[in-house]
Amino acid sequence: MASSRSLNGGSLSFPSQRLLALAQQLSHYKPPPCSSDADDNEERTIEEATGKVVSQVGFQESATPIAQNPERFRPRRAAVLICLFEGDAGDLRVILTKRSSRMSTHSGEVSLPGGKAEEGDKDDTETATREAHEEIGLDPSLVNIVTVLEPFLSKHLLRVVPVIGILNDKKAFEPTPNADEVDEVFNAPLEMFIKDENRTEEEREWMGEKYLMHTFEYEAENKKKYIIWGLTAGVLIRAASLVYQRPPAFLEQNPKFKFPKVVDKSTVMR
Repeated sequence: MASSRSLNGGSLSFPSQRLLALAQQLSHYKPPPCSSDADDNEERTIEEATGKVVSQVGFQESATPIAQNPERFRPRRAAVLICLFEGDAGDLRVILTKRSSRMSTHSGEVSLPGGKAEEGDKDDTETATREAHEEIGLDPSLVNIVTVLEPFLSKHLLRVVPVIGILNDKKAFEPTPNADEVDEVFNAPLEMFIKDENRTEEEREWMGEKYLMHTFEYEAENKKKYIIWGLTAGVLIRAASLVYQRPPAFLEQNPKFKFPKVVDKSTVMR
């Protein structure tokens, strides 16, 4: 069992030297500054200093200046967990869920475990691990958090922070899906999200800007097929690019979004 130091200075154990090396690699990643929604002044300072906003459905941070009205861009915060482990064939895999068909939003879609931040959450890591525990029964003690990525924006203007963790004992994790939220728990190879295989793309437009929406089809060992697209696909493209230290083998065509002067519930990205 390989050991390392956590982001907070504590000792962590990893199942293999490969995962230890990956954890050390990822721990050096420094995302753009993020702030708490509770501190509007700090957030305004960061956004004005960088002159950037995050972009929609899994694209990386947009280069679009928002100096015209930065104080009006205040999306709610959420976090998702990118939980990685080594598969039996030695490949690096990520835990995914298929949302319940009874959910009011994104029903039946594939997603990463996660959800909206709650008042008691001290940071994005706690939001992601708490939600993963509630949704699929993943004990936070089984996950070694190694880094967080830059925020992304969902089509409903929810700011989503991806948190990357490594499962320290895959045999100890027995998925127990919350039937109200999750129909299935499965895993897929992370590398597929930077390969140009089983992938389709669709050109879309929002507020006059065109971009590409990527969709991946994955067939599990039990022959079940899953469609992974939108925010989830975009986050996993970014995570895979970072883990494997190479860009995807396809054109991403990230949009340069121009946010409306006033963002309200009727403003969604389609």
